[in-house]
Amino acid sequence: MIFVGIDWADKEHEISVVDQSGTELTRFRVPHNHQGLQTLKNRLLRHANAPEEALCFLETNQGLLVQFLLEAGFPVYPLNPKVVDYRRKPSGAKSDAIDARLLADIGRSDFKRLKRLNPDSEHIQEIKMLCRDQDTLIEDATRLTNRLTACLKEYYPVALELFSKITLPVALDFLKSYPTLESARSASVPELAAFLKAHRHPQPNLTARRIYEKLHAPQLEASRATTRAKSRFLLVIIAQLEPILKEIHAYDEEITRLFKSHPDSFIFTSLPGVGPRLAPRLLAGWGEDRSRYENAAVMQALAGTSPVLYQSGKYRFARQRRACLKSLRRALQLFAFQSIRLVPWASEYYQRKRAAGKTHHEALRALANIWVRIIFAMWLSHQHYDEAVFLAAKAKHAPLVA
Repeated sequence: MIFVGIDWADKEHEISVVDQSGTELTRFRVPHNHQGLQTLKNRLLRHANAPEEALCFLETNQGLLVQFLLEAGFPVYPLNPKVVDYRRKPSGAKSDAIDARLLADIGRSDFKRLKRLNPDSEHIQEIKMLCRDQDTLIEDATRLTNRLTACLKEYYPVALELFSKITLPVALDFLKSYPTLESARSASVPELAAFLKAHRHPQPNLTARRIYEKLHAPQLEASRATTRAKSRFLLVIIAQLEPILKEIHAYDEEITRLFKSHPDSFIFTSLPGVGPRLAPRLLAGWGEDRSRYENAAVMQALAGTSPVLYQSGKYRFARQRRACLKSLRRALQLFAFQSIRLVPWASEYYQRKRAAGKTHHEALRALANIWVRIIFAMWLSHQHYDEAVFLAAKAKHAPLVA
């Protein structure tokens, strides 16, 4: 058996191979391309009779390199980058070669305690990647929406009051048709009503009259130079924002299609207030491998809902766990917040935590921590949410839940 430390990078990877006694057998570097990865495979097999005997340790659990190693049959053990940082020499010396050797040495000494990577099915992987990419698109849309709002406040603030939401298709089309206060005031009530009818507004005539009156009421007006410059910028922002909003909607449709076709989807849709976006994200966070997590506590740590104990002498307190899956923690906290409105015991628990002096986010994390235990039990047993079952368990183990 050999232990392979791989310090991966975008263009090339540093490799260190050690045997069971800790002797470095070879060290080399390969480029990040098909030929380079084939070279990596061939050179590892010079020191191992089969891929299963070459244990690979690296600081990532995804990407083309990991995919290649798994397809070639090599066992892959992902390591947290902080593990390597803690093993550095006091001098703090760092290089790709040093990191590769550290990874190999850590693997040799700790591999029995490390968790071998068992990747999710392609179905779960696709849902997970789509959710992650959609989150990026939502962040971009939020950034552009904030920029659009700031732009309008500088020269055309009344436009923010004309529609319930500035990112509605009708609102964006209105701004494209009437990018300045002067152009909007030139439109008559019938013209505004015709515009709204073309967008299938439920009350075009009444809304047209309201918009007309608001536009012709006394308003703050910017200088001509500001209006010309900012109206031009407005159209640029809208041109970037519209396709992103369209793609977010398309992502919703594809994620929903994949989620509904998964056999575990009923578990997550049964949760109260979970919604069409949170349910796929919870499924992606849990996956489908029931043997991956030893117990609910492991999942609570992974999701970042359980606190971390910090103790030094007489100093002892619990603090927020930062090393976790941020996307899963965000989804769980959003779900916990929704559950407060719909689930009596969740609302009672949240209010009790607030009364005890916890902040809003601390109380949400504590509530999410309980939801993780509930969802974990549902997930293990392939059961939908049943509040009566939870309340019976709560009564039986009241001190643990409180």
